Amino acid sequence: MGNKGPTRHLKRHQSPPLWPIPRKTGKWAIRTSPGPHRLETSIPLTLILRNELGYAETAKEAKIIVKAGKVLVDGRIRKDEKFPVGLMDVISLPSSGENYRILPDHGGKLKLLKINDDEAKRKLCKITGKTTVKGGAIQLNLHDGKNLHISTEQDNYNVNDVLAITLPEKEIKDHIEFKEMHQAIIIGGKSQGVEGLLIGFGPEPGWKKTATVRTSEGEDVRTLSDYVFVVGTDSPVIKLDEDEA
Repeated sequence: MGNKGPTRHLKRHQSPPLWPIPRKTGKWAIRTSPGPHRLETSIPLTLILRNELGYAETAKEAKIIVKAGKVLVDGRIRKDEKFPVGLMDVISLPSSGENYRILPDHGGKLKLLKINDDEAKRKLCKITGKTTVKGGAIQLNLHDGKNLHISTEQDNYNVNDVLAITLPEKEIKDHIEFKEMHQAIIIGGKSQGVEGLLIGFGPEPGWKKTATVRTSEGEDVRTLSDYVFVVGTDSPVIKLDEDEA
């Protein structure tokens, strides 16, 4: 019998731990559509509207809202209620005038941070790869599935550096190098959600390489360098907490 392809269904108890749903109140959960983020690191729009924001009581109501074009992700209207939203994505609801950014939270979760209209016009994207494309241009592969093309003369970017881009135009406005003494946030592992100053790297080779982030309380947190996302030089260039202006 031939392969029928990947399943379109997802049992609730198998859903990613970061999803804000109870595991024992039903059998099935909404499976995210193929998109810029993997299933394990994203949340479908339905759960954002129903479980996080409370704009819908049922999946059907959330679907109606999305199909009506009332939800924007990174400045673009999304009409797929299963569209996956993930790290640093900006969700906008023009009808209510609200904007939210997806940020890492403690316990392996993701949180929605309310932001203003100016904040919603920019996004931080981590460079995960670089390739040379036809014509000699450089393609930068970003953590959220976006790709940016630059000329070789503009190429002063490295993997793990972070770009501040405009939404939805995707114009590069700032470049944050992945190096010591820059502000950072941990996006994975048991220390996810920790913010602080990147103070150094370990001697380990390859994917085992570690980094140390010093929090504002003076605690040194060691994690894999792949889990470190730089967010600014002297201070973060985006809002990271509710109490920030």
